[in-house]
Amino acid sequence: MPEAPKLPHDLSNPMNDYSLTQKNKNKLQFIEDVTSNPDQVQQRILSEILTQNAAVEYLNRHGLSAPTDRDTFKKLIPVITYDDLQPDITRIANGDKSHILSSRPISEFLTSSGTSGGERKLMPTTEDELERRSLLYSLLMPVMSQFVPGLDKGKGMYFLFIKSESKTPGGLVARPVLTSYYKSSHFKQRPYDPYTNYTSPNETILCPDSYQSMYSQMLCGLCLNKEVLRVGAVFASGFIRAIRFLEKNWSDLCHDIRTGVLNPVVTDPSVREAVMRVLKPDPKLADFIEFECSKKSWQGIITRVWPNTKYIDVIVTGTMSQYIPTLDYYGNGLPLVCTMYASSECYFGVNLNPLCKPSEVSYTLIPTMGYFEFLPVHRNNGVTSSISVPKSLNEKEQQELVDLADVKLGQEYELVVTTYAGLYRYRVGDVLRVAGFKNKAPQFNFICRKNVALSIDSDKTDEVELHKAVENAVTHLMPFDVTLTEYTSFADTTTIPGHYVIFWELSLNEATPIPPSVFEDCCLAIEESLNSVYRQGRASDKSIGPLEIKIVENGTFDKLMDYAISLGASINQYKTPRCVKFAPIVELLNSRVVSNYFSPKCPKWVPGHKQWGNVN
Repeated sequence: MPEAPKLPHDLSNPMNDYSLTQKNKNKLQFIEDVTSNPDQVQQRILSEILTQNAAVEYLNRHGLSAPTDRDTFKKLIPVITYDDLQPDITRIANGDKSHILSSRPISEFLTSSGTSGGERKLMPTTEDELERRSLLYSLLMPVMSQFVPGLDKGKGMYFLFIKSESKTPGGLVARPVLTSYYKSSHFKQRPYDPYTNYTSPNETILCPDSYQSMYSQMLCGLCLNKEVLRVGAVFASGFIRAIRFLEKNWSDLCHDIRTGVLNPVVTDPSVREAVMRVLKPDPKLADFIEFECSKKSWQGIITRVWPNTKYIDVIVTGTMSQYIPTLDYYGNGLPLVCTMYASSECYFGVNLNPLCKPSEVSYTLIPTMGYFEFLPVHRNNGVTSSISVPKSLNEKEQQELVDLADVKLGQEYELVVTTYAGLYRYRVGDVLRVAGFKNKAPQFNFICRKNVALSIDSDKTDEVELHKAVENAVTHLMPFDVTLTEYTSFADTTTIPGHYVIFWELSLNEATPIPPSVFEDCCLAIEESLNSVYRQGRASDKSIGPLEIKIVENGTFDKLMDYAISLGASINQYKTPRCVKFAPIVELLNSRVVSNYFSPKCPKWVPGHKQWGNVN
């Protein structure tokens, strides 16, 4: 994710090398300071939040009416999910301006990703949260510059998008966090900073038409190809979508560059004016891009078209990891950099070792961003099984929560956050694993978003387990020069018994036909990779039917994204759902199935489990 502009008092204009170096040192020192005594910082942050919001209705309702200590806060305030908070959110959305959650006025709602946890959620925010988010952004490039020098000498080509916003009945704006940010003065009126020098003019990013926005951003990126030092988007899937856009439209883009005339497909006047400040007739550049893009192989296309690129800045943790092979193909092995960890609820932390392997990415939570607690997650048969959302925690389970400074290396936790904007002991739903420490502050691997699972009977399959099973199955396709482009899953309970359905979109070499038995082997390979509860249901209980793989037409998952965006999902936040339940989406997928295959036999299962030996 690209870094945010610094706040005006942080900037000098023009910025010389000395002032930039000094500012970087100041930011790095800030990280050193807050990670050296995280518990003291966390106590201060909680005290500030409770002091600021001492009079709010939510805290008073639970017996807090004045600033208090941490133990009392934990004793009185319950750990909650969105369902618990929804009545208060609804009141605010309907226009109640009393201090329900925050002493500061709620300035807008931030909508969570349309495909996270299956529902869109409204997160309250306040004006001063923008500054807090900007602070975290401002740490990213000082960290990155320790590993990749000279980033201030060129531009970043980032594909950034907004979505049209909506209003609640009470008149508050509801929009994704990045749309909120890009439309704010922090972004639009940022003073000059070499680290926020993008190829995309603001007008192209702020264009509400996603096609015009993509076309104009790609065109500007091509025009400035020699100046580009880093490329990216928010998610890996979004960046790959941009490269596929280039694959489909390079001829039109080259025509614009050759003639210096912008394609009439871009109709937004402000976008046209901004692009024409960049676009000049350049037949030589057009010939170069045409030569590269017309080659049969697109391997290394990023380094071929943007030859000075040093890394690709995208999120490739969690389910985004499936795009790593494609990014490696297009990027010719360029480093894949995940810089930060954030959500609509709160911005959390930064990656202090950004050139690490994607599988080793860990985020250092910055203790000033909010007050963080951690609910231990216990795995049963390899499946995440901490108390499932939205079930309330009992008193014993509430007592299991630990503070930031008390987490244990190797343990998995569900993140719980208290924010200045009015979330108190809120379960974010992310599962993190402690990977190490920066000074005294823990560093976390992102494992998964909880409760994105398949279930037919007593089985529970989370997205991490499913992803590994699909990876295992795909090895059967390797001899046929076939790659898995996208996938999702569905718990089909219309059959008796119900069964798992996996939708696959493939990139095929049509010259090499694939025997049906290979796909059947893929079905079985997935089943063999799943947990023992699932395999028992298949082999012994007969409560689960044979797993089915459905091959869908090419372009199906683009249609799926277009459908989600038409319902209000943000193109910026969109992630392919790993499990689908919404009937129209299942119908869309089923309408594009070209073939289907079932597991030919039951997976192996024997009674007992090695963990049973630990039970007293």
